[in-house]
Amino acid sequence: MRSRLRLFAAVGVLATLIDVGGYLILRQVSPWWLANILALTVAACASYILNRDLTFRRSPDARWVSNPIVFAGTAIVAGIVDLSVVSVLQGFDLVPLLSKVTAIAPAAAVRWFVYRWVLFSEVRNDLAQRVDRPLPDRPFRVSVVVPAYNEASLIVPSLADLEEFLDVEFDGDYEIVVVDDGSPDDTARLAEQAGATVVRMPENRGKGAAVRAGVLAAQGRSVVFTDADLSYPPELVAKVVAQLEDGWDIVVGSRRHEDTNTLVKARRLRQLGGRLVNHLTHLVLLGHFRDTQCGIKGFQADIGTAVFQRTRIDGFAFDVELFLIAEQDQLSLNEIPVLVENRGTSSVNVTSDFLQLFSDLVKIRRWVGSGEYRPTAEHLRLYQRRGRSNRSDLD
Repeated sequence: MRSRLRLFAAVGVLATLIDVGGYLILRQVSPWWLANILALTVAACASYILNRDLTFRRSPDARWVSNPIVFAGTAIVAGIVDLSVVSVLQGFDLVPLLSKVTAIAPAAAVRWFVYRWVLFSEVRNDLAQRVDRPLPDRPFRVSVVVPAYNEASLIVPSLADLEEFLDVEFDGDYEIVVVDDGSPDDTARLAEQAGATVVRMPENRGKGAAVRAGVLAAQGRSVVFTDADLSYPPELVAKVVAQLEDGWDIVVGSRRHEDTNTLVKARRLRQLGGRLVNHLTHLVLLGHFRDTQCGIKGFQADIGTAVFQRTRIDGFAFDVELFLIAEQDQLSLNEIPVLVENRGTSSVNVTSDFLQLFSDLVKIRRWVGSGEYRPTAEHLRLYQRRGRSNRSDLD
């Protein structure tokens, strides 16, 4: 990945030098506008050929390079911007080099936004490719993972509500896995008394670590995690499982889905923070996901194992890792509407958790560059057995 980024940067620098140098040379023997058009054309052709045949050779990342019509259209729009800026600056009697260099920045911005838009669309189309296949063979039909920290006051009624619904919906063919994230209170003991399987974390590490431990310990063919305060009603578990059994690899709730119904709205500050978080996820995600942090998500069991074996973040940003690995491994992912009732018992601190999440996003970006999320040979064999033609070129 790092070598590919270096090549991409080198091609960009070379194309820019061709553009600027060609313009300065050609304008001495032709009108400035013709010199600029010719220089832009040569630079665009060089960029396309080098990126197609060198930087992104055999790579599914290069969706815009593999589509010459989109590439050409983008080059034309960016060229018009470049020509317009140079034309305006002609009236200020600037030296040719300065006017040309000034025009490069807005033209480059146009290319960047168009390429990102194409990537957003293509990635979402990839994720929407559902593959109809049976679930893996496991002891239970579904495992519900409940991460909990200092939830002694509500864990028993929450488990009672879950069990009451699951007993009817799944006829007892389920397990509830409560992961006690190093709570100093009686959360673990009360969960055990209520009949749940309890995974005890020796110390408080964060929601990401708790969910990871629960998913990897689960024995269900479908695995769903949800919050201990049941902000999302148990009926949503059944909806997620139905989608997983219909062939989706990953199913995620979305509080910003057009069909979502919010019974009790979150405080304005939390709503603003959530929107900002979703914009920040574009630092590491290509798909334009409306809600990465929704607290209910489900996986076909073997897919969940393959994903969580590679997650590294212990805090709230672990959700971003799930989407990133889904994009990278070309897993199918479906967003569904949720019924949400925000509770005042949430342990989320908007300011400190936001700062931690931003720090974690920077770490994720760095780990992507060093290849930490690449699938292992075992993961690739799993995908092949499950009928997916997942990418293996992740250098």
